[in-house]
This record gives sequence, structure tokens and C-alpha cells, in this order.
Amino acid sequence: GREYLGAFNKDMDIENYVSYTPFLDSLAAHSLIYTNAFANGRKSIHGMSSILAGIPSFTDAFTSSPYAKQKIQSLVSCVEEIGYTTSFFHGAANGSMGFLGFGNILGLDEYYGRTEFNNDKEFDGFWGIWDEPFLQYMKEELDQKKTPFFSTVFTLSSHEPYIVPDKYDGEFPKGNVPMHQCVGYTDYAFKKFFNAAKKEAWFENTIFIITADHGNQVYYKKEYHKVMNRNTVPILFYTPDESLKGVSKDLAQQIDIYPTILDMVGYDKSFRSWGRSLIGDKEIKPFAMNHSGVQYQLQRGNYICTFDGNKTIGFFDINDKGLEHNLIHQRNKEMDTIEEVCKAFLQDYYERIVDRKLYAE
Repeated sequence: GREYLGAFNKDMDIENYVSYTPFLDSLAAHSLIYTNAFANGRKSIHGMSSILAGIPSFTDAFTSSPYAKQKIQSLVSCVEEIGYTTSFFHGAANGSMGFLGFGNILGLDEYYGRTEFNNDKEFDGFWGIWDEPFLQYMKEELDQKKTPFFSTVFTLSSHEPYIVPDKYDGEFPKGNVPMHQCVGYTDYAFKKFFNAAKKEAWFENTIFIITADHGNQVYYKKEYHKVMNRNTVPILFYTPDESLKGVSKDLAQQIDIYPTILDMVGYDKSFRSWGRSLIGDKEIKPFAMNHSGVQYQLQRGNYICTFDGNKTIGFFDINDKGLEHNLIHQRNKEMDTIEEVCKAFLQDYYERIVDRKLYAE
């Protein structure tokens, strides 16, 4: 989640805040970052469908629903149309977390997992291949690919049981929760990946996007235990020429990544998306939509709207991330509009999934 990255917490006013990502913080200074971004789901597989297909998961995971096996217009299908090869890297056992299955539905050209890595000397004993060697493996595979390519990696070392390789014992700050040391290790793995990749010809013409699937262990509870902030994620766009640079406090969400990338690569055909391009039409009002496990939550404009699937149950000031002061009895026109947007989003979402229309018509 967003909590661990210093570059994304500069304005949070958290007492005695410590960052565990020195490399990513340094990269953020040369990137376009969104410090007010949210996940559209609560589990890892939710992140894959949100980011690669622009399909959020609310009460249930779309990917494990009866509706997952259908024609889906996605980042994968769109960039393949314009000549990109596509690949997905994840160092766990092939089939783990449902990534391989959903990748096949999306039509990924290549999947690289623990099987393809083929060296269990680097197995962490629990989940899969340590992030550092696996990211180096990814870099070496990318070196062999013809351009243009579109590739995704899902790291795994910042996960239970929160351990790092023995050779790095004491190398990274232990922090206050077990996750902190692992975040430091994965940050170091990214540093080594970038240091190796920048020597290659493909690096200069590549857009790098870094985000998270969902939140995890919380230490700064005053801020990150708040209902809305449990779903915060970083979103970072890095281009080596620094053509994208700055800090945006606009609302953003994982499903915005899909239309944003299509804008960046010049895709000019129609496509289905519930998100918005973060570098595109500024007339589209920023918003973020997710589900807490209990209720739908739409952030837009000055308010947060909570909806139980049948009716609106709350309106809160946009900065009331703990949802402490319900303003539902102070209804105004903006609240009415937000409620309409929420209902329209959900109606279109469920109709398209059930009617199998997850593509531009």
C-alpha cells in the first residue's frame, strides 16, 4: 500500500513517519506520481483485473466468477492490436493466485513463473522466487524480446511470512511491523533491476508504471486504519526522459491505469473503460470506486458516497476518510449527482459483465 513509500506521504502530517523505500522515493522525484490513489479491490487477483483489464472487483472477485471466461477488451488485447508482445511475470508456482488462468483469458503471449525460472535455489521456502533474482531474470528475458513489448511483474517477497534472504539479515530496517523489512528488500530489488535495465537499448523508450495490488500491514494507524485509507495504493509513471514528472493530488484508481497507458502509446480506437486517462481529458471529474466488504464507496468532488447495493447510506466530506460524520441529512445537488454516478457505474458494470459486453460496442 501507499503507507510504506515516503514520496507518497509528504503531505500526510504523520508524526515520526519513516519511509522504507529509498530507491522508489528517489525514482518518484523523477516521475509523475499520484498521492491520492486507491485500489479497486481487496485481494491480489482483484489488482490484476483492475489494472490490466480495467475491471474492478466489489463483493466477489470477477476473475473467479462464472463470467470471467468471455471476450474482454483489455490493455493486453489493445496493445497487441498495435504490435506489442505481452508477458506476465510472477515468481510463485504457476497457477498460483489465479494469475495464469486470467492471463490466458486476456490472451497474454507469455507467462513466466517459478517453472520457467527453473532454479529453486532461489525459492523462499514459502511463496516462490525471491524478488531480487526474479526481477533480474525478468530483465534478462526482456533483453531478448523484440520491441515494442508490454510486460507486467507481480512481486511476492513483501508477503507473509515477511522474511528476507539470509544473506540480507540485518541489511534493511526492521521497522515496526514485519512488512517493513520486506518492503526494504523489494525496494532494493527494484534498484538492482533499474540499474541493470538502464544499460539496455530498450530502457530509454520504455514507460514504467509502479503500483500496488492492495494495502497490507498498517503501522501508522491514525491515518491508515481509516476506512477509506485501507485501500490506498501508490501510482507512479516513470519515463527515462522525464517527460512525465510531478505530483498530483487528484483522485486516481487502479482502473485509470488502462486508459492512461493507451493514451501514452497512441491507441486511437474505441475501448471499454470505467476509469479515466490520467493524462487525457481534464473535463472528466476524478473519482475512485471500491467496496469495503460491507458497502460500495465512491469518492468524487467534495464527498464520499456509501451505498449498500440498494440505497445510499451515507455522505461524508471528502477528507473524512474515517467516515466519522455522516452528512446524509444535509443533502445537496452535488450529493444527488454523486449518488446518480454511483448507481450508473454499478448498473453499467453488472450489466456488461452479465451480458458479456466487456468491449467497446
